[in-house]
Amino acid sequence: MQFQDYLAAIIFGAIIGIVARVILPGRQSIGIILTTLIGMGAAVAGTWAADRWELSSKYHFTAAGHTYDWLVVGVQVGIAVVGVGLAAAITRVFRSDDHHHHSRYDYDR
Repeated sequence: MQFQDYLAAIIFGAIIGIVARVILPGRQSIGIILTTLIGMGAAVAGTWAADRWELSSKYHFTAAGHTYDWLVVGVQVGIAVVGVGLAAAITRVFRSDDHHHHSRYDYDR
């Protein structure tokens, strides 16, 4: 892989992560770096899953010199939605734990 391939993977991963955040209802309290990492992981996992299940369609598009299959992209976005949802839920659990350890009187002082 060349530098342009890595750059394309980062950009495409960020796009997939952002699309997942838009599709997922509610507010996600995760940052752009984690969103990008989840999107990149989803791109790899989605490509692997589509190859493993022999998924492909006749609909393709080209971006940044690479050809993408819409069905594979759909699998990648689906995996990213699950990843973003899990990351947001885990983040929410750890943030809400901080509030349960304080009594209401701690905030009045």
